[in-house]
Amino acid sequence: MQPLPVIATSAIGPGRGTVPSGEAGRASVGTAMPTRDVNAGAAPRPQRSGTPVDTLDRPLRDLRISVTDRCNFRCVYCMPEEVFGRDYAFLPRAELLTFEEITRLARLFVELGVRKIRLTGGEPLVRRDLERVVAMLAPLSVDLTLTTNGALLAGKARALRDAGLDRVTVSLDSLDDATFMAMNAVRFPVARVLEGIAAAAAAGLAPVKINMVVKRGVNETSILPMARHFRGSGHIVRFIEYMDVGNSNGWRLDDVVTAEAILATIDAEFPLEPIPPDYPGEVAMRWRYRDGAGEIGIIASVSRPFCGDCTRARMSADGSLYTCLFATVGHDLRAPLRAGASDKELRDRIAAVWRGRDDRYSEIRSVETVGLPKVEMSYIGG
Repeated sequence: MQPLPVIATSAIGPGRGTVPSGEAGRASVGTAMPTRDVNAGAAPRPQRSGTPVDTLDRPLRDLRISVTDRCNFRCVYCMPEEVFGRDYAFLPRAELLTFEEITRLARLFVELGVRKIRLTGGEPLVRRDLERVVAMLAPLSVDLTLTTNGALLAGKARALRDAGLDRVTVSLDSLDDATFMAMNAVRFPVARVLEGIAAAAAAGLAPVKINMVVKRGVNETSILPMARHFRGSGHIVRFIEYMDVGNSNGWRLDDVVTAEAILATIDAEFPLEPIPPDYPGEVAMRWRYRDGAGEIGIIASVSRPFCGDCTRARMSADGSLYTCLFATVGHDLRAPLRAGASDKELRDRIAAVWRGRDDRYSEIRSVETVGLPKVEMSYIGG
């Protein structure tokens, strides 16, 4: 099979995005990225009564809830310290949704068809007593997950599991301390994140997924060590193309290491084969090691966009609903909620926002979109 052609920065269209013009030589490999068939091998898309679909016929299925805009890291691709410094004005506590408000809104989303809820931030574990909202959400009978940088996970994993959390995803961008500390900008060591991963696995929050954002010139040499370290562990590493989320990370196309280049790096030492998605709308393309030592995922929002099957809504810590990771405008749910709106009124508002959704930023990414204002990832979660 021949490698995929490189998509020039001017090539825009459904199912396609842009890759850096300098990738041609680096991305030419023997193992090609397959055409993305989002429904291959997957179970039929679950439906609930009254599930809204957007203008591109995408149902509302996943909800990501940011419980705080604060974080104890200052990662270069999310919350660079030169922007989010000591004087940065985070949300006052009174503006954050309470756990009761989060639970009420989450229940309404579930009534509209949501099957999976992911708690995010900022860093969700810096929100005090987070296990309490986990226990409040657990009776909704959804796939309840959490994304964390792992810094506080070792001390929280058991309580989160006991409260009803199903799984965790841990961000870890390198196994090399110098590289990782430079990326998190607070000199937090790799060993303590690994302790958190081990604690999560021991508590039953498995399989643990490990997210590595790959940025050219920063940590691409860590791709193979990460794959090598977690092979056979039962954990799943997901390699993520560096994305243009928010306005503060100085993103450039030239900083992107494409999914095809990532795949080639790993496949050269550990042969891989593609496997079907677990469910419609899964963001990661899945690959397993041919020798049976587990699997990896590759999230290719830049070079292989998956907007056409996106079923994700995002709710910020202060109760704004966003219909895209790259959104410019949110829809306030907190104000009507606190003004006494009924469940039906809130549910109708959510459904109306979703039905009007036409987002497909990653498919139309170009020089014309680079300068658009976008909400910061730390505000609505990844």
